[in-house]
Order: sequence, then C-alpha cells, then structure tokens
Amino acid sequence: MLEQAWQFLVSHPAQFAAALGVHVALSAAALAIAAGIAIPTGIYAAHRPRAAFAAINVANVGRTLPSLAVLALVMPLLGTGFLPSLFALSLLALPPIMLNTLGGIRGIDPEIVDAARGMGMTTRGILAKIEWPLALPVIFAGLRTAAIQVISGAVLAAFIGGGGLGDFITAGIAMMAVPQLLVGAIPVTLLALGADYAFGALQCRITPRGLRPA
Repeated sequence: MLEQAWQFLVSHPAQFAAALGVHVALSAAALAIAAGIAIPTGIYAAHRPRAAFAAINVANVGRTLPSLAVLALVMPLLGTGFLPSLFALSLLALPPIMLNTLGGIRGIDPEIVDAARGMGMTTRGILAKIEWPLALPVIFAGLRTAAIQVISGAVLAAFIGGGGLGDFITAGIAMMAVPQLLVGAIPVTLLALGADYAFGALQCRITPRGLRPA
C-alpha cells in the first residue's frame, strides 16, 4: 500500500507540491492571525477580572465546537475557497492561545509583581520585564496546541474548497483509493508531529533555567 502511495506521489509531483504549499500557508497564516489577536487580548483581559471571565467563557465555548462545524458555519457566510478556510482555522486556533495567555499572566506570583511595583517599575515595565518573560513558556504551549489543531483541521478545508493535502484524503475516500488517501494523510501527520516537536523545543529553550523540570 505504501509502495502504491509512493508511486502516486512520484507520478503527481507538481500536484502534491502545490497541495503541500497551500496546506502549510493556510496553517501558518491561521496560526499567525490567531496569535496576533489572542495574545494581546489575553494580556489585556488578564489584568481585568470581568474581561478575563468573559474571555475564558468565550474561549471554552470555542473549544467545544468541532472543526467541521466551524467550517460549515463559515461557508454560508463567506462562501468557499482559501479565505473562508483561513477565517475558520483562525477561529479554531484562538481558544488555546487565549486561555494559555490568560493562564500564563494570571499564574504569576502576585508577590513578584508587588515587589516590582514597590521598586518603582511602571505597569508597562512590569509587563515587559516580568510578566511577559515568565508567561512566555505557557503562551508557547498554547501555540503548540493550536498549531497541531490547525494543521489537522486544515485537512477539512478541502470540504469548502480551501485546498491543501485534504484534497488527496477526500478524493481517496470518495474513490476508495487508499494510496491516494495516504499521500495526504501521511504528510499531514508528519507536519503535525514536526510542529509539535519544533514548538516543544522552542518552549523548552525560552523557559528560564530555574523553571525547567529536572
């Protein structure tokens, strides 16, 4: 079966390269958009109890929505194609990044913040030099989770014309062609594992030595 999948891949290199490029671009863009929205929002809400309560509840609701349901809800509003898929995947990536940003900032020992404030540091200085460095490993854990969800969820973008490796999977299922299905499924799995490893290594690297597990 794997040999047949390899033969299909060798016979369609341009089609595979185009699908892989779309999948990576879709996943990376969705993760960047979600991080650009969720991290500043999470930092803002972490210092305001009411905003934090609302953000946590909205993020928890977002986590319960299945990926396919989000794509199905977006399609009647925005149609089909790359941009609707990008919008839907960005929504899927928001909750884990938002929750980890909130948890990272709010989990800092209040005595550390009080000591910094007592030394005359401003709110912006405390955020830049204390809260952000201490919360960054937790935020990266959220990015790591979101990256895996987006890469796997991007497969479903094929159902609304978003392209990517999901085209091989949906075509393989429709035609009962397992080799063609594997041409899409195996690279997606490797991409997800690679992203998990890369973000895990970055998370370990940016964690202060004193906070690293023994």
